[in-house]
Amino acid sequence: MRQRCVRQAFALPVVTFLGLCATVLAMVPPAAQAPKPAAPARAALPPAREIIDRHIREVGGRDAILAHTSTHIVGTASMPAAGLSGKLEIFHAKPNKFLQRVTFSGIGEIEEGFDGKVGWTTSALTGPILFDGKQLEERAFDAEFYDELKTPDRYRSITTLEKTIFEERPVYRLRLVKKTGGEDIEFYDVETGLKAGGIATRESPMGPMQGTSSYADYKKFGVLRQPATLKMTTLNVQMVMSIAAIEYDRVDHSVFTPPPQIKALIK
Repeated sequence: MRQRCVRQAFALPVVTFLGLCATVLAMVPPAAQAPKPAAPARAALPPAREIIDRHIREVGGRDAILAHTSTHIVGTASMPAAGLSGKLEIFHAKPNKFLQRVTFSGIGEIEEGFDGKVGWTTSALTGPILFDGKQLEERAFDAEFYDELKTPDRYRSITTLEKTIFEERPVYRLRLVKKTGGEDIEFYDVETGLKAGGIATRESPMGPMQGTSSYADYKKFGVLRQPATLKMTTLNVQMVMSIAAIEYDRVDHSVFTPPPQIKALIK
């Protein structure tokens, strides 16, 4: 079976979406290739830092983001092509801990987590898997709670590449080169200033896998605006996540403790 279906929408690790989707990819036939995006418009481009700072202001501001230390997200996840739907639950805490849990009818529970040191996933389909090497390094990077701020200590460079079209909207395309290696692409809506999505490549048991994410339906959860709809497409298979509620600053860190089957793999 193929294993491992990206970046965070609101301090959510994108790599977890890649892992979750790929767990069930073998159940879904490949779709036709997506059409190529329209040619970018040639015009003066704003600096990448200015674009990111505008997004930060639009979602509520730097101080409002830094005021929180954890999030508990609940909603639903579906893979329409596979006829799958289920419950989604995500825990994320400062400085770099996360747990994502999805329960699909007929498949059961799929979990992926990072406790600050140990990265892992487990499901009835794959059994317990302990991450190491590049996969572990990427999870540590993606688990940063305040990633939305795009602080300079995490990137070698952040540049504006072009103004183009993404999800039928004009966006700025940004290239983020990580100090840990590799790069991500992010799109920011020209009109609203909000992050519209991104493209990321992450390691998996199948080798490098690329996923494209899109964010929509921004609404207020507490004092912060967050996307209520997230779509992730990997190998032409799409997962849709709908966020119903976000609770801040009430996560018990014991939730990030690896389960017994994972502890048994730790040497």
